[in-house]
Amino acid sequence: MMDTTEVVVGFDRSAPSLTALHWAAAEAGRRGVPLRVVLAYHWRFPGAERMAGEDFAETVHQQARTIVAEAVVRARKVTPGLDAHGSTVEGQAAAALLEAAGQAALTVVGHRGRGGFASLLLGSVGLQVATHADGPVVVVRGRADAANGPVLVGVDGSPQAAIAAGVAFEEAAARHCAVLAARAHPDLTAPWAIEPPAGHDAAAEADRLRTELTQQLAGLRSRYPQVPVEYQVRQGQAADVLTYLSLQAQLVVVGTRSHGGFAGLLLGSVAQQLLQHSDCPVLIARTRSGTSPRVG
Repeated sequence: MMDTTEVVVGFDRSAPSLTALHWAAAEAGRRGVPLRVVLAYHWRFPGAERMAGEDFAETVHQQARTIVAEAVVRARKVTPGLDAHGSTVEGQAAAALLEAAGQAALTVVGHRGRGGFASLLLGSVGLQVATHADGPVVVVRGRADAANGPVLVGVDGSPQAAIAAGVAFEEAAARHCAVLAARAHPDLTAPWAIEPPAGHDAAAEADRLRTELTQQLAGLRSRYPQVPVEYQVRQGQAADVLTYLSLQAQLVVVGTRSHGGFAGLLLGSVAQQLLQHSDCPVLIARTRSGTSPRVG
């Protein structure tokens, strides 16, 4: 069952944050929960108070309140009747959003903010929130307005992938669409690969992995009988396979780490590549501290 708390979205008037605002408003409406727009700002620097004075500080605060109020109006236009409100925080954007994420059903950020370098595919705020938030995060990128196509999820047998699969089915049920479950396996016949073992049969291996994939999702299929499921087993690295399949998806769900990841990393290489290159929004699925996931 989906959380009943609010959806939080970071906003700073940049084009990516406006796209994230629209996506979050639609998602909050779909979930039937309130939307909170968070604007973080800072203007203090050594000597700022002496140079600017109290009037300037109040002007900055008022501008921030005006910006977030305008964002709330935009959100209500996207989803009429939406329970939307805003809050301003004086401080760093990542810290403000991480604090807000602690009680949110979902935290939504754009792939870059106003302070980001144009050459960067993912800004530092988005990466920090996706990596450290205590709860699920969506980074809105690619075809943010995609309303068709399946919810894509990679499954490799790891606990994190099982959590992601559960979230993918939940999202697909809410969106009345299918789940596209993908499993990647290395191409042992590629010129750069280690020589495959004697008797290696790529087709038989793909069949085995497809059967395994079907079995791993059997419990979720029983729980969500209304959700169609498509299985794909493709040769290649998991990140590349999921990036390619994101071209046909409306949302891709990924866990924090997968098999082969280093235990010390909070966000695995697959998730990081999708945050940089996915053609649709990316949902980082994680359970909150001290909670047990519902999987299988």
